[in-house]
Amino acid sequence: MSFRTITVRSAGPRELTLQNNEIRGIMGTADAVVVYGATGHTGRFIVAELLERGFTPILSGRDAAQLEVLAKELGELAVRPATVDDPASLDRALAGAVAVINCAGPFALTAGPVVEAALRAGIPYVDVAAEIEANLAMFADHAEAARKAGIPVLPAMAFYGGLGDLLVTATMGEWTAADVAHVAYGLSSWHPTPGTRTAGQVSHQRRAGRRVRFKDGALQYHDDKPKEQDWDFPEPLGRRAVIAEFTMADVVTVPSHLAVPEVRTYMAVEAARDLASEDTPAPEAVDALGRSDQTFVVDVIVSAGGVERRATARGQDIYAVTAPLAVEAVRRILAGQTRTTGVASAGAIFDAPDFLRSLTPHLSVDLSD
Repeated sequence: MSFRTITVRSAGPRELTLQNNEIRGIMGTADAVVVYGATGHTGRFIVAELLERGFTPILSGRDAAQLEVLAKELGELAVRPATVDDPASLDRALAGAVAVINCAGPFALTAGPVVEAALRAGIPYVDVAAEIEANLAMFADHAEAARKAGIPVLPAMAFYGGLGDLLVTATMGEWTAADVAHVAYGLSSWHPTPGTRTAGQVSHQRRAGRRVRFKDGALQYHDDKPKEQDWDFPEPLGRRAVIAEFTMADVVTVPSHLAVPEVRTYMAVEAARDLASEDTPAPEAVDALGRSDQTFVVDVIVSAGGVERRATARGQDIYAVTAPLAVEAVRRILAGQTRTTGVASAGAIFDAPDFLRSLTPHLSVDLSD
């Protein structure tokens, strides 16, 4: 199998300045983006990415004191505390903003109230939910309202869900259907944040401890024991043991717009063990960007009629890379670089290959011919 590499020249300071000026030109002076859950681990990465791109973050969430501390650290940013059980507080938080990014898990509790506030405010909504059930609920409960309002609502715009969906969509190319999509996650380690642990517990409870797969065009809940197999990851990982049917949000995002009746996801055994262990510490920064030393390879294989196509993404820190994914999504929505409106996955709303190119230097991506 041969490969072609998406090659993108990294932007220098002048190019970044021009890009930020273009963003301001699109939005005028209205460049304020609310980050709900701004003080969380991923929220902080997203706030930093917004600032880097010339947006004005508005910090929101449940803990006013923590929001104030973060605002002072970053230069007196606006703070608007809000809670999901107080719709009026959410309305005040979103007033005058051009978009909202929801980073506050568990999304089973926050996604509904925050997206409803966004629809009342008439602004786009983006979240970084990895919870399968929360993403299903977004499509089931809010699609009609978002479609009628003509407002983009983008769930799971994160490492899990959004990135896999973009890779599968780009890999399919001109194909209108495929037999199966495999998404294998090769993580060197996984030091989960407290938010990740809480979200996982909520999902576990909502499905009564059962596991889930997407097969025959539908989600199937089951009690089968996890199985291990080997996966030949591209370099630098190589052949690794993975847990089959370690099901992630891709089983919601991919089938939401692609005719693929089976979506299988896999997780490196080392990362799964880290996640399962109560003793695994939270991520620790090792560079000036706040990233951990975790590296990843996301390997996608799509099959149709006996023909396989492959895409691979490589990078550092799954939480950090969520920030450019979510912020680039907001930028494109505000610039009108979208293909649809209402509730939609990343591959449905954006030009997937072009979006992936824009993520350099955060990711390197290879697509097979």
